[in-house]
Amino acid sequence: MSEIVLADPVIEPQRTDRALVIDHAATAASSSGGGGGTGPEPFDSERLPPSLSREIQKFLRVANWIESEEPRIAYLCRFRAFEIAHGMDSNSNGRGVRQFKTSLLQRLEQDEYPTLIRRKEKSDMRELRRVYHAYKECIKSGGEFDLDGSHRKRLTNAQMIASVLFVVLKTVANAAGPQALADTDSIRAKSELYVPYNILPLDQGGIPHAIMQLPEIKAAVAAVRNIRGLPSTEDLGKPFMDLFEFLEFFFEFQEGNVANQREHLILLLASTHIRQSHKETSINKLGDAAVDGLMKKVFKNYTNWCKFLGRKSSIELPYVKQEAQQYKILYIGLYLLIWGEAANLRFMPECLCYIFHHMADELHDLLIGKKITTAYKGGSESFLRNVVTPIYRVIYEETLKSKNGTADHSTWRNYDDLNEYFWSRDCFQIGWPMRLDHDFFCFKSLNKRENNIEEKREKEENKDEEMGLNEDEEPGATVEEIHEPKWLGKKNFVEIRSFWQIFRSFDRMWSFFILSLQAMIIMACHDLGSPLEMLDAVVFEDIMSIFITSAILKLVQAILDIVFTWKTRLTMDILSRRKQVLKLLVAVMWTIVLPVYYAKSRRKYTCYSTQYRSWLGELCFSSYMVAVAIFLTTNAVEMVLFFVPAIHKYIEVSNCQIFKIFSWWTQPRSYVGRGMQETQVSVLKYTVFWVLVLLTKFLFSYTYEIKPLIGPTRLILKIGVQNYDWHELFPKVKSNVGALVAIWAPIIVVYFMDTQIWYSVFCTIFGGLYGILNHLGEIRTLGMLRSRFHALPSAFNACLIPPSAKSGQKTRRNFFLRRFHKVSENETNGVAKFAFVWNQIINTFRLEDLISNREMDLMTIPMSSELFSGMVRWPIFLLANKFSTALSIARDFVGKDEILFRKIKKDKYMYCAVKECYESLKYVLEMLIVGDLEKRVVSSILNEIEESMERSSLLEDFKMSELPALKAKCIQLVELLLEGNKNQRGNVVKVLQDMFELVTYDMMTDGSRILDLIYPSQQNVEQTEENLVDFSRRIEPQLFESATERNSIQFPLPDSGTFNEQIRRFLWLLTVNDKAMDIPANLEARRRISFFATSLFTDMPVAPNVRNMLSFSVLTPHFKEDVIYSMDELYSSKEGVSILFYMKMIYPDEWKNFLERMGCENSDGVKDEKECENSDGVKDEKECENSDGVKDEKELRNWASFRGQTLSRTVRGMMYYREALRVQAFLDMADNEDILEGYDGAEKNNRKLFAQLDALADLKFTYVISFQMFGSQKSSGDPHAQDILDLMIRYPSVRVAYVEEKEEIVEDKPQKVYSSILVKAVDDFDQEIYRIKLPGPPNIGEGKPENQNHAIIFTRGEALQTIDMNQDNYLEEAFKMRNLLQEFLRQRGRRPPTILGLREHIFTGSVSSLAWFMSYQEASFVTIGQRLLANPLRVRFHYGHPDVFDRLFHITRGGISKASKTINLSEDIYAGFNSILRRGCITYHEYLQVGKGRDVGLNQISKFEAKVANGNSEQTISRDIHRLGRCFDFFRMLSCYFTTTGFYFSNLISVIGIYVFLYGQLYLVLSGLQKAFLLEARVHNIQSLETALASQSFIQLGLLTGLPMVMEIGLEKGFLTAIKDFVLMQLQLAAVFFTFSLGTKIHYYGRTMLHGGAKYRPTGRKVVVFHASFTEIYRLYSRSHFVKGFELVLLLIVYDLFRRSYQSSMAYVLITYSIWFMSITWLFAPFLFNPAGFDWEKIVDDWKNLNKWIRLPGGIGIQQDKSWQSWWNDEQAHLCGSGLGARLFEMLLSARFFMYQYGLVYHLDISQKSKNVLVYILSWFVILAVFLLVKAVNMGRQQFSTNFHLAFRLFKAFLFIAVLAIIIILSSVCDLSMKDLIVCCLAFLPTGWGLILIAQAARPKIEETGLWHFTRVLARAYDYGMSVVLFAPVAVLAWLPIVSSFQTRFLFNEAYNRHLEIQPILAGKKKKQT
Repeated sequence: MSEIVLADPVIEPQRTDRALVIDHAATAASSSGGGGGTGPEPFDSERLPPSLSREIQKFLRVANWIESEEPRIAYLCRFRAFEIAHGMDSNSNGRGVRQFKTSLLQRLEQDEYPTLIRRKEKSDMRELRRVYHAYKECIKSGGEFDLDGSHRKRLTNAQMIASVLFVVLKTVANAAGPQALADTDSIRAKSELYVPYNILPLDQGGIPHAIMQLPEIKAAVAAVRNIRGLPSTEDLGKPFMDLFEFLEFFFEFQEGNVANQREHLILLLASTHIRQSHKETSINKLGDAAVDGLMKKVFKNYTNWCKFLGRKSSIELPYVKQEAQQYKILYIGLYLLIWGEAANLRFMPECLCYIFHHMADELHDLLIGKKITTAYKGGSESFLRNVVTPIYRVIYEETLKSKNGTADHSTWRNYDDLNEYFWSRDCFQIGWPMRLDHDFFCFKSLNKRENNIEEKREKEENKDEEMGLNEDEEPGATVEEIHEPKWLGKKNFVEIRSFWQIFRSFDRMWSFFILSLQAMIIMACHDLGSPLEMLDAVVFEDIMSIFITSAILKLVQAILDIVFTWKTRLTMDILSRRKQVLKLLVAVMWTIVLPVYYAKSRRKYTCYSTQYRSWLGELCFSSYMVAVAIFLTTNAVEMVLFFVPAIHKYIEVSNCQIFKIFSWWTQPRSYVGRGMQETQVSVLKYTVFWVLVLLTKFLFSYTYEIKPLIGPTRLILKIGVQNYDWHELFPKVKSNVGALVAIWAPIIVVYFMDTQIWYSVFCTIFGGLYGILNHLGEIRTLGMLRSRFHALPSAFNACLIPPSAKSGQKTRRNFFLRRFHKVSENETNGVAKFAFVWNQIINTFRLEDLISNREMDLMTIPMSSELFSGMVRWPIFLLANKFSTALSIARDFVGKDEILFRKIKKDKYMYCAVKECYESLKYVLEMLIVGDLEKRVVSSILNEIEESMERSSLLEDFKMSELPALKAKCIQLVELLLEGNKNQRGNVVKVLQDMFELVTYDMMTDGSRILDLIYPSQQNVEQTEENLVDFSRRIEPQLFESATERNSIQFPLPDSGTFNEQIRRFLWLLTVNDKAMDIPANLEARRRISFFATSLFTDMPVAPNVRNMLSFSVLTPHFKEDVIYSMDELYSSKEGVSILFYMKMIYPDEWKNFLERMGCENSDGVKDEKECENSDGVKDEKECENSDGVKDEKELRNWASFRGQTLSRTVRGMMYYREALRVQAFLDMADNEDILEGYDGAEKNNRKLFAQLDALADLKFTYVISFQMFGSQKSSGDPHAQDILDLMIRYPSVRVAYVEEKEEIVEDKPQKVYSSILVKAVDDFDQEIYRIKLPGPPNIGEGKPENQNHAIIFTRGEALQTIDMNQDNYLEEAFKMRNLLQEFLRQRGRRPPTILGLREHIFTGSVSSLAWFMSYQEASFVTIGQRLLANPLRVRFHYGHPDVFDRLFHITRGGISKASKTINLSEDIYAGFNSILRRGCITYHEYLQVGKGRDVGLNQISKFEAKVANGNSEQTISRDIHRLGRCFDFFRMLSCYFTTTGFYFSNLISVIGIYVFLYGQLYLVLSGLQKAFLLEARVHNIQSLETALASQSFIQLGLLTGLPMVMEIGLEKGFLTAIKDFVLMQLQLAAVFFTFSLGTKIHYYGRTMLHGGAKYRPTGRKVVVFHASFTEIYRLYSRSHFVKGFELVLLLIVYDLFRRSYQSSMAYVLITYSIWFMSITWLFAPFLFNPAGFDWEKIVDDWKNLNKWIRLPGGIGIQQDKSWQSWWNDEQAHLCGSGLGARLFEMLLSARFFMYQYGLVYHLDISQKSKNVLVYILSWFVILAVFLLVKAVNMGRQQFSTNFHLAFRLFKAFLFIAVLAIIIILSSVCDLSMKDLIVCCLAFLPTGWGLILIAQAARPKIEETGLWHFTRVLARAYDYGMSVVLFAPVAVLAWLPIVSSFQTRFLFNEAYNRHLEIQPILAGKKKKQT
């Protein structure tokens, strides 16, 4: 076979070029018959079986690429793919393998003979060798890194093809003989071929890359490849290329993981090194400072962990400096490799510390030669198999026990439980290698009968067999071991679902409020008039009794601690158990001691007089006071430490034994939650804030709530009520305790709630003050922008230009002196850069279709060399009408020249416009006029003008009244010049002559001087006026006309782009009127420009050079949301109207701009979607193609998608970061000529520079989309996969990470294997870069954090921004990203920030009222709310995106979110909790914003709020909130409570207060007590009750949300606008919306706290406004709003019926107006906010659907939207996992409905005013009779309705007559009245509902009995009745057309104000049906 090497045929250049061109268009053309002959279709290389895709896809792709030129090679590639597929799965057991192999085999049989004929060589081997060498030669002749993109693409394709051909050639040669390739290519040759890479082409030998030429990259690569001093490679038998290969060899990491982390570490080292190196000589070698800084960040958590556990760190460094750096890089690399392969273990940072601790020990032993192997050496993927998988298996099995989050949290261990096991020294018992028989790896719960060991063992063995556990999986177990693994259970905390968790976590707050309430009641009882009266001995002693209450509360807290940690008693350390017992004993002791001392020493105290008659009077002491002083010792110590936070922090974090003992009693010894103290200044700020809040709250509560209630209480205590209106159950109870409870209970509830109100008030005040100090809203209108635009270049220069370019300018500025200085000489370069960046922003606006071509031209700043001299030609929109105004001023001005000049110069833009017009006219005339005579004439006139200006005699020498006429002539001239028509030469001459005559005759007072200057020899000629007039006519040829031998003017002018732009600008200056002052017209463009301008004046760090900035990544998780709208989706009308039609109606100006950009003349010819339908009403695809006049379908799809909540919009926005970095790097590196040349021009002429720009952008920015479903969608042919690929092709820097699930055949059985894969787009295909095998499915917890976690290993840089897929970004904001990243280097308090919070702009609030409300609500929270949380309160957490994380801090501490099932439902905020608990710092910055989409429909908004409320209830019981509440100081703890779970709990108790008030009033009314108080004691209106209810209405009406909203709108838009918007919102029923949202919050928060059931609720992100059916509304809001609304209405009706006789109606209205409003809102708001909710046709359809839904039986597979029964069962799902205590509490709450029956039956006329208990008992017989009647009817329907229909009807008639007869008899005999029938309904209906609720709670006990069936029948009747009651008023209102019009107006008022066409959208579905 030697001829293969020797025979080397000549490859013709043109032939080689054809073979190397890999172009899809050419391939498609050749395969479809183009180019001569019909070729075969390409074989599908994308939709492959997952088990084979990785290995064979590259062969099939190459075959398709080269098939048109080399068909035989393509055949051989496909044949090799078939061989690989058959070898991997010979039996075709994998999914889809058999079908694939069959189709490929058929293709091979089809191509074998035709390709053999077309073969050019004698054998396949020679053919392969010929083509392979051709591609290889092309690779070797590759150019420099500044080549253009097409050449680089061809070289890359050549590498890819050659690498595949090498494998095929090697296979063919091996089949022919072992020496076939001996002399052709060595194995090393493969390194020259293509190796996929991410950012750094470390293995690319053929093509040089700009990024590899960067010195910092070279230095980092050299350091990683420094293998000197490593163990000898000869002994190991394997050469090492770098340190990572060394680690891979000994620790058996995966190859993909090693490659990924190698690049990761090199980039980190390079980015750190370039900032550390200050000398040019040191940049080429990696400095120790860079490595040390990186090592400190990476191992900070590890070193803290070692200190906490008292273990010595395993990081040991040599003394030799050169070796030390190598050791450091090895340790960092080892940790990154562990982290990169840890999969779900990344959520357990201390578990990773444990693994690293042991592996670092082994690494050190290897380096010093102590060991030659490691514990897990042997076999591939040893680390994954032996270390990661066992721990992952525990996580997976524990998660299975959670039953998808429905099981009780105490029955399974979540991520935190497993991780916290490594917070104790017990973790080292696991050993290394790990003992798999250790209790940690046992995931089977203990049997309850723990005393029966044998039974427990048998049960666990049975479980082992059921779960398939094999003994061979536990190599650590031996026969001699007798240890039986047991389940460890929870470690430090148990998430118990109870409202007591709120008290337990924030016990100091509740104790403080309870004690304060007691003290205020005591003070009110003593009738104190002054606070100093508290010091009276008697009063002071009574107030001191609060400490007895404090002791009781401490006892409660101690008991709760024991109860709530009872299930952790087996894993809790002995010291913690002893401390809990000791605390309980101490609490019991003080609970006994303090009351005893108080009783003994009451009124027995010793007093001492004070000297000098001080205000204290005398000091009195008693033994009780001494005991109290001892009791408060601990509190006193804590107070002292509070004022010295530095000492407090040192004590907490110190590992000194003395401090451990000292802090042991006060705080639990936990790894997290220590050392969170802030600086003294921060403590002072939030202390002042809360002192003001609490003082205001207590003053209000004492004055208006507590003190006014003391008098009525005393009166009530004196009244002895003897006669009750019912049977009193406790007649001997004195003092009217029930009445006191009914009166005081609402007050107490409001007392505990109203702190939230006062917090909101002070939040508004302080947040607004902070906003003013930070210059927010200084530029909020176009007028303000124009007035401040001249200062923007200076501010831009100060903020966004690196200091190195500013001649040593200081980087820090005074806070109050914000960059208002003028542009100085050393800043002139910054002006040019500002103009350059400004134009880039305006161009982006145009590409986004926010502005038109004309607006773009008017907003662009001309680029010229004048910019570098400080002269700026401002954009036209600033100079609009300025020149015309100046002419008007000059025309009518009378006075001196100096005054006129001063008046014009006063307006800077006017002066610039005048000056530029004059200079432009001079320039135009200079270019136009070429004749010598004409030049002298024009020059003379201009000289005369300028001399007049110098002499200040312009007004004397010229008549200004003719200026408008001259302007008109100038406009004519410029228009002719722009037109450039040769035929208009005569007109140009005429205009010039007219201008000459106008100036010389009409304007100049002494025009004769022009003749003297031109013809000095003719001075003796008499200069008359006529001579002057005819001067131009006496010259032959006439002035400005051309003779035969010469041209007077040059027309047309030379075609120069720059000159044409200048002439066009001159025309705009002359013609643009006032309308240009409204440019840009688009509201979004205005907002963005205003915000960008304002942000330049805020406190922003100075920008570094791009090369020196922090590197960062953006990560976007994606599931199944829309990527980009398809054409079918754009035209689909499923929701009534198509998306495209909706977009065109909502964004008409942007649609018009889009058509202009696409080259469409106008939108009149655009077809409507109706025109796409044929005569049958069916959409014709051909007609619909390009129906909107747009040539490019992709552009149309993009335009619509960029206005929806799609991934493509997010990706476009995030890729602005890269574009901004390229622009900024260009400004850093480019010279003045390049800047003037423009971005595009410089790119063409300086490719090397732009290759460096791309390199820097790649070095500093990475964007990863975590799309787990990409692999499965691609294999199934889902169009979403192609959309993702199109995004990667459009943005080549985008990376997609997905999880591949494929089947591997093991012992002829398919086995699922999971891998994390990173891909990029190469040559229009996705290419795999890294593949990292996973221990199992990654989604075992909450989906989104797991999605982020699997992809986070592919991110790069020191910062990480997490972005949701419904967000957007803007280019002008991206320019500020490097400034923002500098915040990580600024010290904020004690520590640098770890999370940077950013503001969001809600871009979905532009049309409907609901969207407007939500956008303002969100805006107030993400601005004024978070502003205050960050500073001064210091409790801002991570509330979602777009926060920026300190990436290294978080990846070493558990990641950017938590993923435990259910408990971490609101996964984002836990990143903030975790960051704070681990001594991080979170800041908030308002100079950068990111767009955010929100839900726009009521149903979607409610689902979102339900999800958030669920998440908050889970937070309430979480360990994170508990630790924050315990470890924060008192005031910071208050901030934490009222800004997290406290907000929801306050809302809940505000509504509970309403129920308490109404049921209390119901008790007083029905019992007769209220009548007695009003008539006997004359206790009329109690002021405190009215005050309390007014406080509640503050929350109920949404005013709590409204205050911050008004303040923020006022800051950013002006307070008049804020007031107008607030009033308008109320008119659009904002109060109704917020009140309804309150019901959503409290329902889901309270229900989840009791029963669980928290879950993710998808809301959808569609943009079309659609009508929701009645059944859908009822299903969503029945239990959350409708039932509660009916209950409140019932309470109010009953209260109104029985209070009329003794209470005025006005008092009733004042007390209950807000409750009526809330109840009506909860009942009817969904119908008010439902688009087309009062359309009669839709109402009829809803009625039909409702009856169908009610009657259709449920069952398996029937969805809840189809059947009431299925919905009813799903609605009770939360009760399935509920505990016994929660069920009993639910039954207790349901008992309140029995109160109606008990009270009302005694008010029936038929009861004859009897108070006997028999009346109540008889009422139950009536209920029983009704139930039997219902049961009889139901049984009759089942038995007789089908076969005996007539008999069933007769039976129902009989029952009806019998009931009617009974009523008539009772009316005549027992005085039964109509009122009694109504009262009976009011009494018995609540009883029935209460019985239903009790039956639902007792479902496990009665489900198998007939009672459950009857309960379902009764519940169906109630639901049907409630739905009819709701439906009736809606149907009545639908009859009135004005109601529908009114609804449309208030729902879409914003759209009407913007003149948008809403009616076609709402009527879309109706039109389609007709």
